[in-house]
Amino acid sequence: MTSLADPAVLAALNAAVVGRRRELEVLVAALAADRHVLLEGPPGTGKSMILREVAAVAGTGFVFVEGNAELTPARLAGQFDPSRVLDEGYSEDVFVDGPLVEALRNGSLLYVEELNRVPEETVNLLITVMSEGELTLPRLGRISAADGFRLVAAMNPFDNVGTARVSGAVYDRMCRIAMTYQSLDDESDIVVRRTTTDDRTLRRRAVLVARGTRSHADVRVGSSVRGAIDLVEVAHRLAALRGVAPTDPEVGLDAALVALSGRIRLHEGGEQTPESVITELWEAVLARESPGPEGDGEAGKAKAP
Repeated sequence: MTSLADPAVLAALNAAVVGRRRELEVLVAALAADRHVLLEGPPGTGKSMILREVAAVAGTGFVFVEGNAELTPARLAGQFDPSRVLDEGYSEDVFVDGPLVEALRNGSLLYVEELNRVPEETVNLLITVMSEGELTLPRLGRISAADGFRLVAAMNPFDNVGTARVSGAVYDRMCRIAMTYQSLDDESDIVVRRTTTDDRTLRRRAVLVARGTRSHADVRVGSSVRGAIDLVEVAHRLAALRGVAPTDPEVGLDAALVALSGRIRLHEGGEQTPESVITELWEAVLARESPGPEGDGEAGKAKAP
């Protein structure tokens, strides 16, 4: 296992991840200092991908936990196999490790996604581990964290449906890194890496429309770069079916509606629909490309939503 403090780790991460240099630096520094980390930001900002890359580059274990309302303490820590308990009694051999105990024993990175969707009693289990560096379970005893164990949790903004506010006890035990959306250039590079064809015109349109959803007056939650990736991929397949170019405006609009309309959340009480918002943004991007007083050069393109 490579030490996280090794400069080669950061160099390898910068090569694998588009942008995010500052976030990578502070994340690696916090983990190297034996600290637990909270990554906070909207969906699609690369939180889980970054941590997977950290684990891969450092050569440490990675245990993933999907946070949701069904994540009970027993599902997180583990439990005794009921059928074997009847025959063999309560012993360590009949205990089935959950992801938390697995990470503790092996000194792995434990990644808990959507922390603010996890029930409070389960979060309290994590607080104990962060405070004491160990976990005590009835009939099993104490499990101490092996070297290398770190807890990294991720959470989306509080206003998402089904989320709850995380207690101050969690924040007090974790280093927090805010993850925001990346720049236009970085998101364009991500689309190039994640799509099978590099169509510059379609890619630019897709990224601009996806980014436009985040600042539209009627949109509460906009699309991540995943929407732009899907738009490009769907447009190429749809164009092949219709026998036209992927940059055909109607193809692009239909692909945008498919890829983006389900990813945005509108403010309540408005008259717009997801389809009308996406159509408006798509037409605005195309309008910026058309010859006119502003021209179709970079200055005109920069004003697209």
